[in-house]
Parts: sequence; C-alpha cells; structure tokens
Amino acid sequence: MKIQERAGAGNNRVSAPTGPIGERLPSAPRERKPALAALAVLLILVGALGATVLVLRAGERIEVVKITQRVPAGKPVEASARASVLVAEDEAINYVRWNQLAQLDELRAKTDLLPGTLLVGEMLGSDKGLAQGKAAVGLSLKAGQYPQDIEAGSNVAIYRVSSSRASGNNNSAGATGGSGSATDSLLVPIAKIQGVTTTSGDDVVSSGTLPVSVLVDQADAAAVTEAAAAGEVALVLVPSGSS
Repeated sequence: MKIQERAGAGNNRVSAPTGPIGERLPSAPRERKPALAALAVLLILVGALGATVLVLRAGERIEVVKITQRVPAGKPVEASARASVLVAEDEAINYVRWNQLAQLDELRAKTDLLPGTLLVGEMLGSDKGLAQGKAAVGLSLKAGQYPQDIEAGSNVAIYRVSSSRASGNNNSAGATGGSGSATDSLLVPIAKIQGVTTTSGDDVVSSGTLPVSVLVDQADAAAVTEAAAAGEVALVLVPSGSS
C-alpha cells in the first residue's frame, strides 16, 4: 500500500522546464571606448584640413616680372621690356615681384635677358661698369653700313671698308654680309651691340646717321675708333657662337 502511494505521488511530480536545445547564453555588454572614437574623428579632420591647405597653397599666385624685350648685359630692365604675369608661388625661386619695380632702376642685367624669361634676383647686379677688358665704342653709321634689323644685344662682325664701300647703299657688304673687296679688312670677328639710338618709329634719326654703341676688347678699340672716325666701318650680323 505504501509502495503504491509513493508511486502515485511520484507520478504527480511536475518536471522542471528545459530551454530549447542550442540556445546561446546572453553575452556580456561590450565596453565602449569614447576616447578612441574621438581620436579617430580628430585624425580624419586633421587629414582633411591638411589636404585642403595643400590644394589652396598650390593655387596661390603671385605677380612677377616677365621680360618682353631683349635686355643686353649691363643694361637696366626698362619699362618697355617688362610685363607682369601670375605664377605659382615657390619659395625655392627668387622671383622679382611686380611690387619690387622701384628696385630695378638701380640694378643691371648680368647677362643677356631674352623675351619670355621670368626675372629672378640672380639675373641682376648693381655693377654699372663694363666687364674687365672691354671697351664701348660709339659709331655713327650711314645706310649701307649696318643691317636693317640691328638691335641691342645683337652680335656683329666689324669690318673696315674703303670710303666708296662705306658710302654705298644697302646692297653693300655691311648690310648683306657678302664678300668684300681686297681693301676690306676684318677688325673684330665678333662684338656685341650695347645700344642703338632710334626715334619713336625705329627710323634713322633726322641727321641721316644711326648712333650705335658696340662692346669690343680693349685691344681692338683703337682700330675700330680710327675706322669709325674715317667713316670706313661696317657691321655684319653674325650668330652668337661665331668666333
């Protein structure tokens, strides 16, 4: 009897509920790190700001001096030989800025400056004298004694010609570079034109002669001056590399 009661009582027990098979246990909440997140945002902002600054600096322009006409060595950069242009700023290049024009009046070109050149400080100097061993000789030339397109900075050969040749027309050796007569002699194989005096229209002055200044070696100055005084000098254009 007791056994049956115990058995019946056991049958009335309620079994404990069991969860679904394979269900994961709840995980612990992740630890948030706001400091790292703020640092990441800060690095992104700094990178974007740096890129913006680089783009803006690359687009900066400064106004500098550009050579528009040939400037012979030893001559100043006149107003007619310069213009303003905008270029990207570069601290490694010593550009002559347009707002420094007042300083150009006291400086001279160290070498020949060609059109299209951007002027930098290294091209200029304060020396207004002639180079060592050089002399400037003034010539008063008539038509036929010089090429029509002669200008400051041109390289020429200087000849002594007979009086009849020197007073000839533009077909003479002085204008065309053709072969001369037996009385013609080469005084200077290559000299540089320092300056040419012309009127506003680039015409020969009213006296009928063209004043020209040439740079020659001091050893040749006497012969050139003597020929010029006799009116027996003629110029012929030659390439820069001629000797």
